[in-house]
Formats: sequence, structure tokens, C-alpha cells
Amino acid sequence: MTTLAAVAVTTATFLGMEFVAWFMHRFVLHGPLWFLHRSHHVRHPHTFERNDFFFLFYGSLSMLLIIYGSESKDFRYWMGIGIATYGTLYFFVHDVLIHGRMRFWRKSRNAYLRALNMAHKVHHKATGREGSEEFGLLWVSPKYFMLALRKPAPTRVLRQRPGSVSKV
Repeated sequence: MTTLAAVAVTTATFLGMEFVAWFMHRFVLHGPLWFLHRSHHVRHPHTFERNDFFFLFYGSLSMLLIIYGSESKDFRYWMGIGIATYGTLYFFVHDVLIHGRMRFWRKSRNAYLRALNMAHKVHHKATGREGSEEFGLLWVSPKYFMLALRKPAPTRVLRQRPGSVSKV
């Protein structure tokens, strides 16, 4: 497979995963698999939630495609790379930035990332399987993007460490 074809397959898979994620979230997670996804819509004291099992499905699919396509680096390999790339971005945007499950990336001054956060917060206003909107990860409705552009970005406050002396 040529480099251009590999890049095309990886990119198409990555972009296609946004539709797959939207479709699965809208019709499967808020449908027959609500019993697993519900844990993501309610507050709980646990580090992990039942909803986290979904990464096993996509991670396993990606891993199998990479393994079975690795010998010849055929389309399966590059599809697996596209799914893994989307999953990695999903983890950092959804779990780290939006939900703060790891405390190293809390806020962003970027309007697009703030719009993603706003749209996701609107999605979580509904605690039941009905009434949610905004099911994708990377695509943001224009109304949230416009809102993020109008709303001022958070300011950064640099805190001085206790006991340190500032030099002027």
C-alpha cells in the first residue's frame, strides 16, 4: 500500500469514527445499552464507571485490525491506526478535558475546545436516556461555537508557591 493510500485510509477511518461514535451514542448507548451508559450520566464516587467498558470494544477492534493487517501493512492495519488515533483523541478531549478524570488539563482558552465542552455539558443535563442532544465528540453545533466565541475565555491565574520569595 502506498503512503498516500495509507494516509487516506487512516484519515477516512478517523473521520468516519466521528459518525460511528455519534450513531452509537445516539441509538445504542441511549438505547439498548443504556444500562451500561447510564453510569456516565449520573454522579458517583467511583473512579471507573460501567460506561468505561465501551473502550474495550473499540480498543479490541483497533488492536485486531492492527494485528491482522500488520504483516503486509494493508488497509486493516491503517484502519486500526485510524480507530486508535480517534480513541486517543477521545480520551484526552472527553475524559481528561471535559470530565477532568485526570487533573493535568482542566481548562482551555481555545474557542473550539470550549464549544465542545459546552455542547457536552448540555448533553449531560439529561440524566435519563431521553432528552439528550449533542451526541458527537468532535463536531460542534454552530450555536455552541458562536457562544464560545462570545463568552470570554477563562483567565489564567499564576499562583505563587507557599514559602517562595518573589524577586522584583
